[in-house]
Amino acid sequence: MTGKIHLNYVIPGDDFTRAGEASGEVKKKLKQMGVSPEAVRKVAISMYEGEINMVIHANGGTIDVDISTTDITIVLKDNGPGIKDVALAMQAGYSTAPDKVRALGFGAGMGLPNMKKYSDNLIIDTKLGYGTTVTIVVKIG
Repeated sequence: MTGKIHLNYVIPGDDFTRAGEASGEVKKKLKQMGVSPEAVRKVAISMYEGEINMVIHANGGTIDVDISTTDITIVLKDNGPGIKDVALAMQAGYSTAPDKVRALGFGAGMGLPNMKKYSDNLIIDTKLGYGTTVTIVVKIG
């Protein structure tokens, strides 16, 4: 592979029937490109968690994926309410998901912890009332 491949996805808000489509497409593309199974797994899990968080908490947003020969960078950007307490949100099991979301099987409080666990670098830039941008980097190889 030469150069970078750029992919862009618009994530609709509050649509659990489509949640996970973007991460599924990226997973398929990475497999077709011959990216290592471990890197594919890390991207699929971390991106899926971010995608679900955007649907649950932020009324959707956009995801940009840049694939290079050395790493995969995923930028998830929303215009949601922002994260009030990032340190608390990073604790496994902490969730602000409403009961209707939990009834669907989502909102277990593992989104951000899993994004950190399955990435090589995680940057959270959030501003209350303006939204959140999460950058995930997964090294290839």
